Amino acid sequence: MTEPTRYSTPPVELPLRLDPEPAPVEGCAGCGELAAVRGRARVVGDWTTVSDCNVYMRRHPEGH
Repeated sequence: MTEPTRYSTPPVELPLRLDPEPAPVEGCAGCGELAAVRGRARVVGDWTTVSDCNVYMRRHPEGH
């Protein structure tokens, strides 16, 4: 078994994502709905939902 760290360690630095938001595919109802939900979430400041919609849209094109 390993010993626990007994001293301060430097913080972990995560990379900053600067990718543009995914664009909905024209004519796709799923993409359109995700874009609409993302837009409504952005208006009310629900950044978790905005982020979730971006993830779903990035994964969604598998069916296109």
